[in-house]
Amino acid sequence: MQQSLSEQEIIRREKLAEMIMAGVEPYPAPLYPVNTNSVYIKEHYTEENKEQFADVCLAGRIMSVRDMGKANFAVIQDSHGKIQLYIRRDDICPGEDKSLYDIIWKKLADIGDIIGVKGYGFKTKTGETSVHVKELTILTKSLKPLPIVKEAEGQTFDAVTDPEFKYRQRYVDLIVNPQVKETFIKRTKLINAIREFLNERGALEVDTPVLQSIPGGAAARPFTTHHNALDIPMYLRIANELYLKRLIVGGFDWVYEFSRNFRNEGMDRTHNPEFTVLEFYVAYKDYLWMMETTEQLLEKAALAVNGTTKSVVEGKEIDFKAPYRRVTMYDAIKEHTGFDISKMDEDGIRDVCRQLHIHADKTMGKGKLIDMIFGEKCEHHYVQPTFITDYPVEMSPLTKKHRDKPGLVERFELMVNGKEIANAYTELNDPLDQRERFEEQAKLMERGDDEAMFIDHDFLRALEYGMPPTSGIGFGIDRICMFLLNQPSIQDVLLFPMMRPEKKETTEE
Repeated sequence: MQQSLSEQEIIRREKLAEMIMAGVEPYPAPLYPVNTNSVYIKEHYTEENKEQFADVCLAGRIMSVRDMGKANFAVIQDSHGKIQLYIRRDDICPGEDKSLYDIIWKKLADIGDIIGVKGYGFKTKTGETSVHVKELTILTKSLKPLPIVKEAEGQTFDAVTDPEFKYRQRYVDLIVNPQVKETFIKRTKLINAIREFLNERGALEVDTPVLQSIPGGAAARPFTTHHNALDIPMYLRIANELYLKRLIVGGFDWVYEFSRNFRNEGMDRTHNPEFTVLEFYVAYKDYLWMMETTEQLLEKAALAVNGTTKSVVEGKEIDFKAPYRRVTMYDAIKEHTGFDISKMDEDGIRDVCRQLHIHADKTMGKGKLIDMIFGEKCEHHYVQPTFITDYPVEMSPLTKKHRDKPGLVERFELMVNGKEIANAYTELNDPLDQRERFEEQAKLMERGDDEAMFIDHDFLRALEYGMPPTSGIGFGIDRICMFLLNQPSIQDVLLFPMMRPEKKETTEE
């Protein structure tokens, strides 16, 4: 079986064969002496300093060509931007033999090909900074045509906007929609700003296992695989929490990790099965300290990316400047449903779910029921950054019990634009209490809750050696990127989001 080719693809393969027959290497050795880029030339060239641009060498992809007989204007795009080229037949082939220009450039070159050019900077009669080409080299022959994107009067037409195409063929999206690149440049700036914030305060960046024998640290459904040499089931990590807390037991005061996590759950505009989380754990701190640190971190990140603490998300202005509002979980539910569930047992809360028309099956315990109520009736109200605090103990099997409020734990989630972007605890460091919480999770698993936690006996053993009072947090980096970069979907801040397998069109040989 082989993939069917379009007419354009067949023509380009024929041109490739002609190019080789003409003695031109369509994929030469990669070394090419680039000494500048499109944006630098356009931003710095003047008639007064043109001697500095008398010998420029740059490379890029052909994006358009205007044929004027013995001369052409073309536009190439490099990693920085676009620039116009002026290409004359007699410059490229100063002797009698004009075959390089006539055959290679005029007949065989296509939009999408990557070329290298040497020449000098100048301004055209219309004032556009360009490069007068003296030497041209084919560096890569393109075999698939690019989508045609037209620009006129400062507007772009026929841009690639189909999500299926954009996300599956991100490499083409980046070529024809170069502004998309800015999103991912800013994403890196965001991560670097956070890393700088933590490093300046003495935190240590570490690595922990992605492949785990027990998927711990969160209530989520894991991806399962198999280790052939050990002949045991293994799991892609759903969180790195328990390993980072092992390091606090071992004597580190502050550790963090940007981790790739995997959860075998649904996909939508705010969820991808593979995602990036920042978690950090700090000895001798609590969740109140963590709230203040979170505010400072996000304020710095917003300034680093946008130059302001304000960001526009889906037409709403969100301000990441500290401090943020604080609301308890039970108060949030009472405010938005009218029900005070703080003294109710599981049956009472299940009845509230029925009255609120929230589906609750028999596998759900008290914690999951409360989570359903908050998720469906409350969280969308919190657009500005808001800490939801003091969760019921049933919702938080790894969290220390509240020092003043029985039945609650010292936990907060940070809500922005109706979505959670951070989750933090005063960590549970009582090994006996932790064992009981794990056992309660095991009972939920027996009831059919496939997101309940496994019992991690090695982590319990670590706690028995003694973990100091600790606070920890996990940030959803992809969601933070969405909100700071004004992107409507998590797929727009992931270079290669999860997609269904592509259906290939094939023909029999």
